[in-house]
Amino acid sequence: MRRIILKAAFAAIPVIGVLCSCNSVAQSPMSDKEIESKVEKTLKSLSLEEKIGQMCQINLTVLGSEKNGEFVLDEAQLNHVLLDYKVGHILNSPGNALTPQKWQEILAAIQEKALEATGIPCLYGLDHIHGCTYVDGATFFPQDVNVGASFNTELARRAAEITAYESRACSVPYAFSPTIDLTRSQAWSRIWENFGEDPLLNTEMGLAAVEGYQGEDYNHIDNQHIAVSLKHYMGYGAAVSGKDRTPSSITPQDMKEKYFAPYKACAQAGALSIMVNSGNNAGMPFHANHEYLTQWLKEDLQWDGVLITDWADINNLYTRDKIAADKKEAIKLAINAGIDIAMEPYSCDFCDLLKELVNEGEVPMSRIDDATRRVLRMKYRLGLFEEPLQKLEDYPDFACEEFQQASLASAEEGIVLLKNSGILPLKAGKKILVTGPNANSMRCLNGGWSYSWQGHIADQYAGEYNTVYEALCNRFGKSNVTLEQGVKWNEKCNWYDECKTEIEKAVKAARKADVIIACIGENSYCETPGNLNDLNISENQKNLVMELEATGKPVVLVLIGGRPRIINELEPRAKAVVDAFLPGNYGADALAELLAGDVNFSAKMPYTYPKAANSLINYDYKPCQQVSQMAGAYNYTADASAQWPFGFGLSYTEWTYSNLTVDKSEFKAGDELTFTVDVTNSGKMDGKEPVLLFSSDLVASCTPDVRRLRAFTKVEAKAGETVTVKFTIPATDLAFVGYDCQWRLEKGDFRIQVGDQVLDIYCSETKVVQK
Repeated sequence: MRRIILKAAFAAIPVIGVLCSCNSVAQSPMSDKEIESKVEKTLKSLSLEEKIGQMCQINLTVLGSEKNGEFVLDEAQLNHVLLDYKVGHILNSPGNALTPQKWQEILAAIQEKALEATGIPCLYGLDHIHGCTYVDGATFFPQDVNVGASFNTELARRAAEITAYESRACSVPYAFSPTIDLTRSQAWSRIWENFGEDPLLNTEMGLAAVEGYQGEDYNHIDNQHIAVSLKHYMGYGAAVSGKDRTPSSITPQDMKEKYFAPYKACAQAGALSIMVNSGNNAGMPFHANHEYLTQWLKEDLQWDGVLITDWADINNLYTRDKIAADKKEAIKLAINAGIDIAMEPYSCDFCDLLKELVNEGEVPMSRIDDATRRVLRMKYRLGLFEEPLQKLEDYPDFACEEFQQASLASAEEGIVLLKNSGILPLKAGKKILVTGPNANSMRCLNGGWSYSWQGHIADQYAGEYNTVYEALCNRFGKSNVTLEQGVKWNEKCNWYDECKTEIEKAVKAARKADVIIACIGENSYCETPGNLNDLNISENQKNLVMELEATGKPVVLVLIGGRPRIINELEPRAKAVVDAFLPGNYGADALAELLAGDVNFSAKMPYTYPKAANSLINYDYKPCQQVSQMAGAYNYTADASAQWPFGFGLSYTEWTYSNLTVDKSEFKAGDELTFTVDVTNSGKMDGKEPVLLFSSDLVASCTPDVRRLRAFTKVEAKAGETVTVKFTIPATDLAFVGYDCQWRLEKGDFRIQVGDQVLDIYCSETKVVQK
């Protein structure tokens, strides 16, 4: 037995690159003096109109239209937006993906006009969520839900790094990514854009992505990296209704302890911008919340980045949320709350109305200067003044084989094996029926933000990649694989609409097969159009699986979709269940390799998979929420009803945990705790295993969570090999936010769990701590 030592440390992130206050021009010791000097010089040269222009972002379609199947810029509209209003920001695609050459053409025209207007380059942003998703021919990665399931932060970093490189090849220096909301409602239509339901998982994946996108020096971002926009600050994934852009009711304690955590860490790590939550909490829209926008971020953290609205969300303050009488008052509320850039996105009247507000004394000039200063700082950090455009020929690795292999590797590590009664891996020579609505579609593999907003045209662009059926044909031989879907999506209607079923054809084909691969789940959608009223799998898909199972042939369920759909009636009928989430253009190839056993499964659930539509719960629930025993390996203390718990996932090998130790069984607030545990691959196949360390505060002054994830890493071990994992965490990581909204580490017992290993530790004193 060979032993490997692996260390994983989770410590506080130092505050870097910030100003002393949100309206101050004083420099922090870690800011770049040369950049700050340039910012102040440029700021002083600008008129009020020019400053306000730097606070406005307009949609690309305002600047042109489609002619003969191609998007064409309109000179008059360019002049109107960029010369008349001095607008400093443009976003979005014309509705579909464009070639790198076309993006270069558009950006060249925009930058020429912007520089003519003010001498300040335009900042162009795209929703490059899982690769350069608006660039035809670019490398697409699995969605972030898959990356979260991998529990491998390097995959997040590398995907962001490649996305940044390919974005710059198109002269696009800004991505509205990563998404680090906590996916607390499993009904939400944006679960798949995030890394999972846990604060630490989103924090660590977010930090890795920020580094990948921006590089190691956020003050001097080179022409192979781009600026991020963390989103959506904050609590966006916890809507009471489960519907997109609807209110949440998050307690002040949870907001500070859980929802703020990923944004705080990434802001302190130098994230250049943050996009604000479209919803409201406890009746206060986030876009008008001075406490959250200015106090928590700009003052308490001394963060010097840019706050940007989401789509038309200043308008929503008066049209939807009814806290303003008209747009002018809405602008006043948002800008005074701390918004720096308004994603308008269709009208420049924001500029006129904000100018009136300044002249009337309703918005102070100091607030305009602060916002403009932040925007200029971001543009200087990106090097846009020196190099507003890049040359495509300087990016020879665009969509290269190395990048494609990185995407495939990410998909391999982000697909979860949830059940296996011995049918997997599939044996060579077996006759396979591939069925279900997601068996032969690239759209469902990619999800939203894929070639278009809703991802509905993916099959027009992704023909060179393999669907599940095609990938299985390639791996097992076309003569051994039959396609008979039984249920298909109606692509002419809503994303969830299905065509008239042909289940009888699938049943007939099943009788000739040895095994059935049933690809069920969801079609692609994005944001509010993805709202739904019933989390259960569709009746047609349920009937398909039931009738196929009745043939007596073994069924492997492959779940493909953006959120968990209730399958409690189907799970007992399946010999195996695989959750592929949204694995991207190489996802079907990865799935085929995993089903064949060429690659071992190594992913874990990044959220709790619900068992019933009216029994939604997260893993860190309160003791009073216990209902019935939850199934799952190593889950001895969590007793809530779920189909599969957070952190659950199977493998083709066996993993044995042993020798959990801690260097301090009794500790205080200032201590560091070092835990070690041996993880042995005791099976017959090489593999990788996420190692998760949980803590439970057994008694606290506020009802404690049943357990919390405190550290994780991923190990790789050959069959028979043992890896010793070391986690070092500050004792204050075991603190919680009390009823008084102060961080408290309280005297008493804590239980630590890694795999099936449990040990108890004791805190010897109660202390209010700073975090």
